[in-house]
Amino acid sequence: MTGTPLGTAPGTPPGSPLRVGLVGYGLAGSVFHAPLIAATEGLVLDTVVTSNPERQQQARAEFPDVRLAASPDELFARAAELDLIVVASPNKTHVPLATTALEAGLPVVVDKPVAGTAAEARALAALAEERGLLLSVFQNRRWDNDFLTLRKLVAEGELGDVWRFESRFERWRPKPKGGWRESGDPAEIGGLLYDLGSHVVDQALVLFGPATSVYAETDVRRPGAETDDDTFIAITHAGGVRSHLYVSATTAQLGPRFRVLGSRAGYVKYGLDPQEAALRDGLRPGPDWGVEPESLWGRVGSGESPVTGGGRPEPTLPGDYPAYYAAVAQALLAGAPNPVTALEAAAALDVLEAARRSAREKTVVTL
Repeated sequence: MTGTPLGTAPGTPPGSPLRVGLVGYGLAGSVFHAPLIAATEGLVLDTVVTSNPERQQQARAEFPDVRLAASPDELFARAAELDLIVVASPNKTHVPLATTALEAGLPVVVDKPVAGTAAEARALAALAEERGLLLSVFQNRRWDNDFLTLRKLVAEGELGDVWRFESRFERWRPKPKGGWRESGDPAEIGGLLYDLGSHVVDQALVLFGPATSVYAETDVRRPGAETDDDTFIAITHAGGVRSHLYVSATTAQLGPRFRVLGSRAGYVKYGLDPQEAALRDGLRPGPDWGVEPESLWGRVGSGESPVTGGGRPEPTLPGDYPAYYAAVAQALLAGAPNPVTALEAAAALDVLEAARRSAREKTVVTL
């Protein structure tokens, strides 16, 4: 929903910050959502839902004024006291929890992937539209420093007509860590295709528009692994750009995060945006947030140097994860646009479902 302020709960005094209930305090909840919510003007972290005593203790230590709930049912029992629900629990809970929140009359932010299928995502979008409520998907990688820089280069025509977009989200984790993210149970919606793949596909669609065909290869490489840990996705976009996307936990030598080739120049960038590492280390948004050293800047241009690849250093724009929740607050309070809609997430899920089918059937899937 856009254009109309969606307001606050009936008991919220005018001008008070929106009260946020956060479901889940694992990696997503504690590292990303809670700190970013707390840093956003107009929002306050009211309640954290977790049944884990250690995580409850962690939440109280990090946010002394936060209320705790052991289950989503406890949270929804006082829905009238809240203004926004954030779902940062395991993937299989996203649809039922978002549905419950919307039916309770509450706007919702859902961590990616919003659902296991595009059809489920579109059904949630329809429910939100019917109820006149915000439903937004947390795609924080749209505010990565390298992605913001690449969007600027493309918009300004620095690369000319982009022909090929290579994006890598690679790690070296030779031993599985276990847990639901690496479970082979389809109900868990685990594996890298839906985890890191949600990011690289979303970025490709934002940059270069709708996909017309998809080809993918998914492998289970590591001993003891139950689901895909080394995946490649090739997208042909309606505008003619080809995206080659790699997500892997088995990469002993990391490739460039981006390698983008156009008719005038290319852009090559190594290294990951620093914001996740900063949040994991307990740092919080403030001055110089998201800034990386000049030594990590990418390069733009053309050339055949085996060392630098040619071209000139391109200053990397600061990463800006705080912009997501700032946009959510403005959407609720002032009717500003939803920063990431469920329909956009559904388009990415169309690609992920096509990729899974392509890998299974060893064929190119037309969308």
